[in-house]
Amino acid sequence: MSAFRLLCVFLFLISAPSLFGKTELYSRSFGSSEDPCVIFLHGGPGYNCASFEFTTANQLAETGFYVIVYDRRGEGRSPDPEVKYDFKESFTDLRALYKKYEVDKATLIGHSFGGLLATKFALKNKDLVSSVVLISSPICFQESFKTIIDSSLKIYTDKNDLNNLEYMSMLEKMDSTSLDYAVYCFAHAMNNGFYSVTSPTDEAKALYESIRADSTAKKFVTLMGRNATRGFYKNESYTNSDIRPDIKELMQNNIPVYGLYGTEDGLFSRPQIAELGEIIGSERLKYFENCSHSVFIDQQDKFLEAVESWLQ
Repeated sequence: MSAFRLLCVFLFLISAPSLFGKTELYSRSFGSSEDPCVIFLHGGPGYNCASFEFTTANQLAETGFYVIVYDRRGEGRSPDPEVKYDFKESFTDLRALYKKYEVDKATLIGHSFGGLLATKFALKNKDLVSSVVLISSPICFQESFKTIIDSSLKIYTDKNDLNNLEYMSMLEKMDSTSLDYAVYCFAHAMNNGFYSVTSPTDEAKALYESIRADSTAKKFVTLMGRNATRGFYKNESYTNSDIRPDIKELMQNNIPVYGLYGTEDGLFSRPQIAELGEIIGSERLKYFENCSHSVFIDQQDKFLEAVESWLQ
């Protein structure tokens, strides 16, 4: 074949990616496919499943579950230049994951932003979902932003941190529905340690150390992409989401919803957690002491015990 014809073939192939379908997502399974299936939806947008994958997925499988983890399209280890970053695409990918692993029905475990996706997916695909487990998932994003601001104001006031108090004053005057507002709120939450437990248990310390000791895990646990954040905001305005009505509808359709949260997670006030308990039932809610945003690491034994008791 001539060099010219080879060039023509190459140009044709790169201009017609649809011939090969969409980029395959990164995914892994743990345990036996004969066991009840659990699919983990990671946080973000822009994050990945590595923190759960490298610390907890196999441990959960050992309790009797078939555990599937994956990175959403355009996030983590699933790069795709044609990603749309919307719920429709995310749900199509999740249904494809069911097909790939030959799963008829599964429990969706949604961490943080993943809880929003799990709830929305379950509403549209009730026949595919047996239950939903929310881990540190904002139920109403705007209420979580208010919690972050109130807690940050107290910290800065106690420290007489005039610089950050000025920033907070500016933040309170911003459009609360804007992406910038959400980004700044999350930045203050990070700055004030709202995602981290103050005194981790020895078990949690060991798990965090195991992540740092694994080069692959360390790389992806610290990886956070911005495109997904902007994309999901542009297409879905996710920072203004309130899934309380969705949770109630799932419960009415006999799809139980469970919640796992930490008392040191600065994204949620105690009244917020109490309200969630009223919606899903106090027996379906665990609020762990000495625990923050990464419940499955901060209190792994209690996480595993709760999931096993609820789902088996």
